[in-house]
Amino acid sequence: QVQLVESGGGLVQAGGSLRLSCAASGRFFSSYGMGWFRQAPGKDREFVVGISWNGASTDYSDSVKGRFTISRDNAKRTVWLQMNSLKPEDTAVYYCAARRDGFWTQGSYDYWGQGTQVTVSS
Repeated sequence: QVQLVESGGGLVQAGGSLRLSCAASGRFFSSYGMGWFRQAPGKDREFVVGISWNGASTDYSDSVKGRFTISRDNAKRTVWLQMNSLKPEDTAVYYCAARRDGFWTQGSYDYWGQGTQVTVSS
C-alpha cells in the first residue's frame, strides 16, 4: 500500500509561483509512474502532468505547458510540481497519484493523495 501526501498549496496572486510536494510512503516508489491532477469547483478532475518512474518521460497538459514543471527524487520518495506564472484559472485542488506500472497516463492511477488547495487571486 502506498500513501501519498501533498503539501505546498496556498493563496497566491496571479503571476506568482507555488511549489507543490507529494511525499510517498512505501519502498516501491522508485518504480511508480506519477501524475498530478486538479479539480476546480463544479468541474471534472483533469490531468495536469505525468512523469515516468525514472523521470525520463513527462507529459503536460496544454493549459500548463511552459509554466509548470514536474520533477522527482526517488531517494526522497518525493515528486514536486513547480508552478510559475499562475493564473486564476489554475485555482483548484491538486492531487498527486501513483501507478504501479511505472508510466504516466492521463487516465487511471492506483493510488491518490488527499489533495492540496491552490487559489490564485486576480
